Amino acid sequence: MKKYGLIGEKLGHSYSPEIHALLGNYEYKLYPMPREAVGDFVQNGGLSGFNVTIPYKETVMPFLDRISPEARRIGSVNTVVRESDGSTSGYNTDYFGFSVELGDVSHLKGKKALVLGSGGASKTVRTVLNDAGLNPVVTISRKGPDNYQNLSRHSDAALIVNTTPVGMYPAVEASPIDLRQFPECQLALDLIYNPAWTEFLLQARELGIPCRGGLIMLAAQARKAAELFGAIAPGVIRDEDVADEVSRQNRSIALIGMPGCGKTSVGRALAEITGRQLIDTDERIQQEIGMPIPEYFARFGEPAFRKIESRILAEAAKESRAVIATGGGIVTVPENRRALLRNCQVVYLRRSLDQLPDFDRPVTQKTGVEALFAQRKALYEGWADDIVDNVGIEATAEILKNRISGGVK
Repeated sequence: MKKYGLIGEKLGHSYSPEIHALLGNYEYKLYPMPREAVGDFVQNGGLSGFNVTIPYKETVMPFLDRISPEARRIGSVNTVVRESDGSTSGYNTDYFGFSVELGDVSHLKGKKALVLGSGGASKTVRTVLNDAGLNPVVTISRKGPDNYQNLSRHSDAALIVNTTPVGMYPAVEASPIDLRQFPECQLALDLIYNPAWTEFLLQARELGIPCRGGLIMLAAQARKAAELFGAIAPGVIRDEDVADEVSRQNRSIALIGMPGCGKTSVGRALAEITGRQLIDTDERIQQEIGMPIPEYFARFGEPAFRKIESRILAEAAKESRAVIATGGGIVTVPENRRALLRNCQVVYLRRSLDQLPDFDRPVTQKTGVEALFAQRKALYEGWADDIVDNVGIEATAEILKNRISGGVK
């Protein structure tokens, strides 16, 4: 079996092996290495082909026998193929991947595009935008003539692309710009894929601006690379299907619902059968405050508790492939929804009111189950991507497993 892989400096959070496993039946591994090892790996690494990520997309070029015209024009290589005679050819499949993310922008021809960032990814994005007819294409950098201090001169931008790492896990609350400064923006794109919804994209969505994240680009460039490797035949699989499946595999599952509806017990069972980490926000809160939650409520009140709860939820919601069991009142704080939107599939776990206990549940005891449900029902339903009835711990966990699992068509 031919062997393929990805080289780079730090590869711990790469989705590439997952994507290539979905594309075909071939070996694909990660090969982190220092810069001084790159040349020898290119020439003697023994792989039939490999991808290249930061910071080596330019480093590999002097060691290649051939470079495609697109890669030469862009000035970076992210796919290397070892030919049958042992020689190496370099390509830039990021060009193809970003073209897929960009989509049809014929309606934006002749309009201004802003590219945030001046690194290696920026070169590819600028080339694609120029080829698509955007004009002018302006690079925003920290120290260049067009920078983050004089953005007002570009308020007429119709397309904005973030190629910086601002907003990437774990600093997910950050955004490179405020999109309210760009009233004519018609499309916002982010190359980041973790989290699925960056702060930049969330603001675009709130403002009604069409937007997309970087996972579709990652899937498309990987598919193109696999075709160049000869590992799969052209046109076998849809990029959207691969991106959707990787998203399903990596999004966390956040369970919301009334106090006592079974979020912790069902969440634990779901984590066990899916191999995911369980994060119980109430458990983490108790570890921090050093006392039972009802006691904390009695001593410090609900507002103080909600502040701690929101902070702990925000940290938990950053994680990928977790099952998050939340507290029943998580929906009473609007900013908690934003934290969940970034990287979670939110499931409202529903249970009959007559089966909801109130022991050790201070808000339920104070308000009453029916009154509390009346206050929160619309919030649970409005926040949820899916609603599942609790029909027993194991059975409900199995239902959830089937709901979150997919398959590439």
